[in-house]
Amino acid sequence: MTEKLYYIDSHMKAFTATVTSCEQNEDRFEVTLDRTAFFPEGGGQLGDSGVIGGVRVFDTHEKNGEIKHYVNQALETGKTYDCAIDWETRFRRMQNHSGEHIVSGLVHKKYGYNNVGFHMGSDVVTIDFDGELSWEQLLEIEREANRAVAANYKVTATFPAEDVLKTLEYRSKLELTENVRIVEIENTDICACCAPHVNSTAEVGTVRILTAERRRRGGDGVRITMLCGLDAFEHEVIIDANNAEVSTLLSAKRTETAAAVRRLLSENEKLKARAAELSRELARIKAEAIEPTEGNICLFENALDEPALRALVNEAVKKCSGVAAVFSGSDEAGYRYIIGSRNIDLRKASKSINSGISGRGGGSPEMIQGSCTACSLTIQNFLTNFTV
Repeated sequence: MTEKLYYIDSHMKAFTATVTSCEQNEDRFEVTLDRTAFFPEGGGQLGDSGVIGGVRVFDTHEKNGEIKHYVNQALETGKTYDCAIDWETRFRRMQNHSGEHIVSGLVHKKYGYNNVGFHMGSDVVTIDFDGELSWEQLLEIEREANRAVAANYKVTATFPAEDVLKTLEYRSKLELTENVRIVEIENTDICACCAPHVNSTAEVGTVRILTAERRRRGGDGVRITMLCGLDAFEHEVIIDANNAEVSTLLSAKRTETAAAVRRLLSENEKLKARAAELSRELARIKAEAIEPTEGNICLFENALDEPALRALVNEAVKKCSGVAAVFSGSDEAGYRYIIGSRNIDLRKASKSINSGISGRGGGSPEMIQGSCTACSLTIQNFLTNFTV
């Protein structure tokens, strides 16, 4: 049985160990050691990577009680090697994992909700709670979590005896009875967990709750994303850089960018409303200029928005016995079309029309719309001769 050094010292970065087996499994080798600081995937935390004797370990898992180190080349059984884990990756995971315990413990203590799902991804930590929490409540949890970090509380991990375990109140997703490892964060949380953690809350660093949404599966509750420590810091650097750029573009203080964006959006809505008004007026003027005909009307218009194009068609059908068609686009990019008629069932005629203009679309007996790839000359020729 491999000695689990990560339980003795979660901050052990390097160690020596003897290879007890090395078995090939398809394109990789699975190596076991007599002792290891490589943590195998578990408890929501990914397995460690690093090196054994200069050979890259790209993942670590536990199979049937044996810790398997995955490498791409064979290692000599019985030989002792210098080993090292990828410390920064491990430390970031410990920061996030311990931070998750702080947040989950505080939510459980304050609201009685349970952590029913935990995933530590490459970009964020995701937690599912089985109860609803408002954004204001989550912000208060975030504040309390950072106060716990500032308090520098001790983080301890133990394997209590069975009789002692029965007396403890601790969080756990499973019913556990033996070899239960308890991670306790002073004044904050007690939880069953198999993963390595920091030694004190101060090591967690900043705790940031990023998003919250209703859970989509598994019942009511809320799903949050969060980051801690170095990952949280780097996330904030990216956000600050983006906010600084927005601040410059809008000539606003960094603390006032949201208000500046709201003003810009309000102004944009007014401009869009005015543009729509002008587009409708232009459509009316163009409609008045159309000469009545016993045949079809075909127009190409890029200056009108879609509601105005539809209004133009509605006016144009009054001036023809066939179809009134308006196209918007170009020969290179293709065209969007709206076609109307008072006398032809366009739902029945749509197949023939789409075939003639290399189009796709449909609609009602009075109006169809869609897109086509034919050039303007082909479209014009087709509609000039189109009859039912």
